[in-house]
Order: sequence, then structure tokens, then C-alpha cells
Amino acid sequence: MLPLILCFLYVALVSAKCYEPSQAHPLPELDPNDAVLTDAFAAVSAALTLAVDGPEFAATSFSVEVTSSKESLWSYHHTARERNASRPDIPTVNSDALYRIASISKIFTVLGVLYQHAAGNMSLDDPIDKYIAELKGEQEGSIPWKDITLRSLASQLSGIPRDCVLPKPRIHGCFTFAVAQADIINSDKLSPYAPEQFGFPPVSRDGLIECDEYAPNYKPSCGEADLIKVVTSAAPVFAPNQKSTYSNIAFELLGVAIEKVTNQTYESYINDAIFKPLNMTKSTLSTPPDSAGVIPLEPHYWGIDAGIQNPTGGIYSSAADLSKLLRYILTHYNSITHAANWVHPVSPSNGLHSFYGMPWEIFHTDRILEKSQRTVKFITKSGGLPGYTSIIITVPEYDLGFTILLAGNFDLFEKIREAVTVTVVRAAEQVVIKQLQKRYAGTYASPNPELNSSMTLVADHRGLVVTEFISNATDVMATDLLLAFGRKSEDFYVQLVPTLLYRNETAQSGELWRIVVAAERTEEERDIWDDFCMTEVGAVRYAGLPANEIAFWDGKGKEFKKLEIVGFRATLSRIKNNDARPALKQEIFEL
Repeated sequence: MLPLILCFLYVALVSAKCYEPSQAHPLPELDPNDAVLTDAFAAVSAALTLAVDGPEFAATSFSVEVTSSKESLWSYHHTARERNASRPDIPTVNSDALYRIASISKIFTVLGVLYQHAAGNMSLDDPIDKYIAELKGEQEGSIPWKDITLRSLASQLSGIPRDCVLPKPRIHGCFTFAVAQADIINSDKLSPYAPEQFGFPPVSRDGLIECDEYAPNYKPSCGEADLIKVVTSAAPVFAPNQKSTYSNIAFELLGVAIEKVTNQTYESYINDAIFKPLNMTKSTLSTPPDSAGVIPLEPHYWGIDAGIQNPTGGIYSSAADLSKLLRYILTHYNSITHAANWVHPVSPSNGLHSFYGMPWEIFHTDRILEKSQRTVKFITKSGGLPGYTSIIITVPEYDLGFTILLAGNFDLFEKIREAVTVTVVRAAEQVVIKQLQKRYAGTYASPNPELNSSMTLVADHRGLVVTEFISNATDVMATDLLLAFGRKSEDFYVQLVPTLLYRNETAQSGELWRIVVAAERTEEERDIWDDFCMTEVGAVRYAGLPANEIAFWDGKGKEFKKLEIVGFRATLSRIKNNDARPALKQEIFEL
């Protein structure tokens, strides 16, 4: 019979099985000269070279760069075979070549807000009308501004429309809405189609704003007065914080709020607060010279002043500069302000795997690793403007950042993203397993043979797995204590998961891990609710100390020599390394 306290813990945890923990290893050290990585990069280079050779991509240029938090690991650049003769651009595409990065600009706007929150000049939980007085009082529209916070705007939870709207023009006597970006009434600027070909009726342009997309050659660009005019006439798509829906207006309003607080233009603030400190010397909100940029064939958005839309999509940047931003994000995402871990999801998007952040588009997948169904999280922000497609991605658990910038045929973009991310993450997983084996795997035993305590660890696709745990001559893994650690079936394994903390944070010594029990995935049909799992790692204590805490000592991340089982009051010495190595392979990713 289980002791009473274990019965209570078991009842609390027994509702479902918990499969592979998402964080199964510490951050890897990624050396660009590691053979696993060089093989992966060679495979990606071969795949990209083959893919871009198609005639449909003759006028497409692109840049790809992969970085860790410490350094750029690899880059690949392709210069289009067919060039824009009317706008001679950079002769050969390289890491400094500038692209329009479109909605990746939103990252800089949110980072500016986080800085101002940390400085005490703004609060993420203040309503936007605290900073933009014109949003207070009676309006023609019905958006409840007092309920929309800066956090709501940054998280795509404001519920406000995607783009600028006005309650005109009239269509046969009825009111409709016209969108100030991607309005089909302006399709003649970007495509050979006319609205009538899609079944739209003829419509007057009376009442539309006369700037940006609605102006000849996009000039003049819209300003703050235009923005305020349209948003105070608009209706919401959803109630605030009810459901995520993409909005460009949200970031235009955040840009205005930044200007009010800093007494600077948005452009000068972003330059002073972000571009300069991160040494992003090529990035700009002003139109660069043609010779510095990648300019595709028409139609394209190069050289068009985004005006009030700069905070949502106006920045020009390069692969090298965006790698600098990614290195900053990888090392600071949880330390910019206490108010937010910047890469956490905020709300679900559609489907099981997609989420919104601030303003991230987050993708969780359990299909990327070759031998494991462990979830890998991609923290992304993409962007698109006529002629340009872009994305930046961080994978924090692998210490990876990706930049893909493309000018030309969009069809190549998804091929590049699939080849680069899948191949490189799988290679990083192989590096992780090698480093786990070298640094942690092996048998640890008490120096006092009379104590008869030991633990054996192996490293494989599951992470760092406990295969034997003896304490005071007791086989702990055969006891009911594992029920309190999370065991809910006979198909299980015992694993150590890193906390990314240290007993001595100042000296970065005493690396702390926790024992968890994970369910093995089998081919048998399982109940629907088996997939429901709530994390509860620190539930069991013994005489005030966590029963499942492990501390590694005397290694400083290289080869640890001692293992402390905290709740069991035992320190074990490493007596044997586990030298087994998995078969590592690297195949060319076929597009």
C-alpha cells in the first residue's frame, strides 16, 4: 500500500501521461567547425544550389544566415541571374546586402516598448489611450480603447482591425469598409487582375484616405493624423483579449506611443535605442542607396516611405545585422524586464501547434527530430511586402537563430525554410547527444562502499536517462516513489531535465537538474486525454529538501566528476564514463 502522502500526490498527477519533456538538455556549445554541423551546412548548401537553379527562380535573390548566441555559424547568399535593369542594385548579394524586412519591424517596436517599460516610462498593462489622448472620448467608431493595453497590442490580442479602415466608399447606397493595405481596389498596382475579375462590383473611391496605397506611387505616405482618423471610425474584429487576430494598426499605435513618451521620432528612437547599441550599422528606416540593396523585378516595395507604418513594416536590414539581433534575443529574452519572458506564447492561433507571442508567431512541432517526438519550439517573426519575403527564427533550447531574406519568387521561401531549419536542428540534436555523453553520462558511486549508493546515466535521443538508481542499498526505481515523480504507466523511463540554474549562480557552479518520469510512446491506441499533461516537477520533498534535485559538480560544463542527489543527502563520484556513441548521419535535404 502506498504511504498516504504518496497517495495524495499520485491522485493529483495521475490524470494523464506525460511524454518527452520539451527541455531535455542544457544549451549546446555550437562550434561552426564541428563535423556534424559542417556536414549539415554542406547538405543545405547543396540543396539550395539545386533548388534555385530552376528557371522560375532566375530573378530571385536571397540570403540565409544561421547563428548561435555567440557567433554566426554559416551563411549562404544567392544573386539573381536576371536583374532589375531599371534599378541597379548590389552587384553581388552578401551578408550586408539590405532587404525590406516588412513585419519583422514589429520586433523592434515591441523591444522599444519593453525598454520603456523597464525604464518605468511605460507599462505594458496601461491602456493605449493613456499615451494617445485622441483615443479618449466619443468617437464615430466603437473600439473600446480603455480596455486595450500595450500588452494586448503587442500580443495581437487587441481585437482591432488588421489595417486602416474608413466607413466609405459607398457601394450602391450601402456602406462598406476599405482597407489601407492590400486593398483589392488597388490590385492594379501589384497584379494584372482587376477587382471585377474576382466578382467585386464597381465602386467609387470617394471617401478613401489619400495616402500610401491609395496615393499615386504610394506618395504621400500616411501620417499620425490619418491613422487617428481611421481608427477612431472603426469597429473591432473581436473584444479585447478575447482572441488573437493579426493587426498592423496595433504596432502603428505602439510607435505613436513610443514617440509621445520619448519625445523622439520613432525612427530616431529605434536608431538610438536598438540599432546603435547592437551595432546594426546597416539597418535603417530611411531608403538606402540602390547600390546597397537587393531590388527584385517589378512589382516591389523598395524605396517607398512607409510613414506611420514604419513601426509595423518599415525597416531595411541585412542578414548580418539580423544575426546580431538574434544573438541579443537568445541571451536577453528573459532579462529585459521582469514583466515578460519575451519568447513565451501569449495566446493560441488556429490549430494545435501555432501561437502568438509579443509579437512572435510561435510554432511547436513534435515531427522534426528523427528518433524522438519531443516538442521543438520555433519562435518566429515573418514579413512580406511586394517583392520581399523574410523571417527570423530563434530556437532557444538549441541556442540557434535563423535569418532568411528573399527578394523575388515567394515559392522558393518555403523550400529554404524547410531545408535550413530541419537539417540544422537535427544536426544540433546530434551535437547535444554527443555533449551529454561526454559531460554527464556514466556511472557515479559513493566513495564509501558501505553506503552502496550509485546512479548510472546514459545519453540518447531522449536526453539524459537514469538506467540505475541505488540509494542505501535500495533500488529506488523499483519503489513507488516514482509514482510521486510522475509515473503513470508501466511504459516509462526516468530522465534528468535541466533547470538552467546553478547552486552558486555567481560562480556558475553546481548545475541543477531534476528527476522526472516520462511515458514511453507506444504504437497502441491511447485515450484522448493521455495527451493532457501539466508540469509539476518539484512536488516531492524529504526533510525540507527536494527529493528529485540533482547537482553536478567539478566540471564547469566540460566533464563533470561529482553528482549530488540532494534529497537523498548523497554525493557520488564519477567512476566510469559511458563511451557509447549513437550512429550520426547527415543526409542531403531534398527539396
